[in-house]
Amino acid sequence: MPKAHVIGLGKSGVAAARLLKRQGWEVVLSDRNTSSNLRTQQQELAAEQITVELGYTLDLTGSDLPQLIVVSPGVPWDIPLLVQARDLGIETIGEMELAWRYLQSIPWVAITGTNGKTTTTSLIASIFQTAGLNAPACGNIGYAACEVALSQAAGREESPIQNSLDWVIAEISSYQIESSATLKPRIGVWTTFTPDHLSRHKTLENYYNIKACLLRQSEIQIFNGDDAYLRKVGLSDWPDAYWTSVQGKDFLIGEKGFYIQDGWVFQTHYDGSAQDEPIVEVSALRMVGEHNQQNLLMAVAAARLAGIDQDAIARAISEFPGVPHRLEHICTWEGIDFINDSKATNYDAAEVGLASVQSPVILIAGGEAKAGDDTAWMAKIKAKAAAVLLIGDAAKVFAQRLQEVGYTNYEIVETMDKAVSRSAELAKQYQAAVVLLSPACASFDQYPNFEVRGEHFRQLCLEWVENR
Repeated sequence: MPKAHVIGLGKSGVAAARLLKRQGWEVVLSDRNTSSNLRTQQQELAAEQITVELGYTLDLTGSDLPQLIVVSPGVPWDIPLLVQARDLGIETIGEMELAWRYLQSIPWVAITGTNGKTTTTSLIASIFQTAGLNAPACGNIGYAACEVALSQAAGREESPIQNSLDWVIAEISSYQIESSATLKPRIGVWTTFTPDHLSRHKTLENYYNIKACLLRQSEIQIFNGDDAYLRKVGLSDWPDAYWTSVQGKDFLIGEKGFYIQDGWVFQTHYDGSAQDEPIVEVSALRMVGEHNQQNLLMAVAAARLAGIDQDAIARAISEFPGVPHRLEHICTWEGIDFINDSKATNYDAAEVGLASVQSPVILIAGGEAKAGDDTAWMAKIKAKAAAVLLIGDAAKVFAQRLQEVGYTNYEIVETMDKAVSRSAELAKQYQAAVVLLSPACASFDQYPNFEVRGEHFRQLCLEWVENR
């Protein structure tokens, strides 16, 4: 029996292990961490004949080596262990690549980009599903990709996904692209490109080239033509792509694309066969912000290029509720909107968050800081924030940066609990329209992920309102 080793006991790792076990592999799943929750999972998987090693790092010095190593999305691709594995000739792939190998007979829409991925992916999945297609969202959103593959392989009644898939809608990070060499989507979408994850990818050029790999392997390519970096590389790098612009037809790159004009989304008829076609009114989308109009354009482009009709597109967009943790309205108290933007884990996303809400704003920011250029974010704070409450490890660094740009109305409150109660007081004091959690940071200093951080914010806001 061939041996496989899966690194990382998250949702993706467990799904990968189960998929490999089903395909006849002897599977070991390992995680460096240990906890009561992980020990419970260890016992459950032991009942399925999957060995789980906790507090363990794979050792490749012995003779009994695996033939395959599968890496969960959060594990860096260039750690010494994986470099050593590849040098030894052990096939090393990511969980997404494993899923692709079982699902490549089904067309994929793959969405990547620095920001905007989750909203665009959710909107695309919603449109495809409204059109009656079985098209689950997976990857960084919804199911792990191997969960979708497992449902297809198993056809089990208890599977959350019906057996016959029409499309796979996958949100794919740069980490997952690195470890998915053969993934070839039917449609590839690139939402935005700004510096992020540079601690892992080292240079902007590396980061760009990783994203570009996915698009080069896609049959049909869709790009955000309003993104400064993507617009700059434009037709020279991507001569056959479809481009989008919220600024009208005159701003399109090339002749193939989708644009907004007079409140409508249009598709160009670049062959001159007919007039450009209005597809859906922009006002059908309930989400705020110009960036969401861009997400709308890319989602409509993917749907039309997949052959979905206008009625299904319009119906899906009008019913779309938005994405949790991305400019998500939690509650209103005495005219103040509390908005959860926990998914804004870098400066660009946080700048977009501030730009999308009414001012004046009471901003809650901080967490585990990332490398990047905070200049535009700082300028947006000065323009829109009545006060800033700083939490987490980044609080002192952010306080210093705010001082440097001449912004002094900040307080270091350290925890989310203190931030929410203080934000309500300050909102009354400054007659602010909005309390906005938009951290511009990763969450790992205080929370396992941005979702848990956003849920904590939600819980605290609702408790605050209830107690008043």
